Amino acid sequence: MALAITDNNFEELLQSEKPLVVDFWATWCGPCKQIGPAIEELAAEYEGKVTIGKCDIEENDDLVSKFGIRNVPTVLFIKNGEVVDKQVGAAAKSVFQAKIDSLL
Repeated sequence: MALAITDNNFEELLQSEKPLVVDFWATWCGPCKQIGPAIEELAAEYEGKVTIGKCDIEENDDLVSKFGIRNVPTVLFIKNGEVVDKQVGAAAKSVFQAKIDSLL
């Protein structure tokens, strides 16, 4: 299951050796609901290799500001503390898989 990423636990997750994938979403966002199941599946498939989580933009203003999130869904791919890729808008699971594989 995808981890709940918040303003409070983000810095700790960033310190990990593992790459981090953050899905910025909102409850009212249709495309967010569309990619949600794929994000959950990927979290299970890459467990132990990559940390994959979801950040509710309504509850985490600091992270939204830090990354300049203006559209949801926005998925950030972070390695060694740096954003190395991102996907804005809905996409097929295979697109997310390819981006995650490039982190490994």
